[in-house]
Amino acid sequence: MDVIAIAKKGEDIMVVKVLGTGCKSCKMLEANAIEAVKQLGNGAKVEKVEKIEDIMAYGVMATPALVVDEVVKSMGRILSPEDIKKFLV
Repeated sequence: MDVIAIAKKGEDIMVVKVLGTGCKSCKMLEANAIEAVKQLGNGAKVEKVEKIEDIMAYGVMATPALVVDEVVKSMGRILSPEDIKKFLV
């Protein structure tokens, strides 16, 4: 788990999760998510979810998947940092 930045006191920290078992596509989406958060500097936290049981709990049937604050935003696609940033603002 990578903590990208610290939120200001009293603010909620946005949580971005990358769901995937560790394949090349999942690693690429994770890297793009980290880059998107760095570019925005919004204090979001990026987490990697690899356990299949945890992934299935989100109703995801294709990985990689992107979850922002517990809402599935994308599955089965490698989003660019620019695409990911649209979900984070």
